[in-house]
Amino acid sequence: MYSGRAHKVGAHIDTDAIIPARFLVTTDTAELGANCMEGLEPGWIKRVKPDDFIVAGENFGCGSSREHAPLALLGAGVKVVLAKSFARIFYRNGFNMGLILLEIGDGVEAIGDGDVLEIDIDKGRIKNLASGAEIPFQPVPAAMKEILDRGGLVGYVKSRLGN
Repeated sequence: MYSGRAHKVGAHIDTDAIIPARFLVTTDTAELGANCMEGLEPGWIKRVKPDDFIVAGENFGCGSSREHAPLALLGAGVKVVLAKSFARIFYRNGFNMGLILLEIGDGVEAIGDGDVLEIDIDKGRIKNLASGAEIPFQPVPAAMKEILDRGGLVGYVKSRLGN
């Protein structure tokens, strides 16, 4: 179960908005997180607390295939992103890095900026504590959950190899 505050962003948020190219001189998640969403809203990180959520429109993570974008979100303390839809490469990169991405379609409309949410990824349920709304979604498939449980694809592969 995850709980935190929702931070709404629009549709078609590209990876350069999530972490602008000028910050791509490192793969350190803390450093990337300190500059997360600078391309969308300078200073955005100052209002985000660990375990808060991003709630986005369609095509979140479009643009380049850089792995820095999900790392920046994780470095900012965001563990879960809810969106109407995700760009395909970002979706795969997110899970590979250990970022939980939940496609909830029009369910994003039932979430306001600043709403406090509880998310159960196993049951496929979001509870909006501000409005009382319950938003169903497809639970994370077991294979993807196993990757997330190992902290991403590298951790998953290491565990499979016995390292």
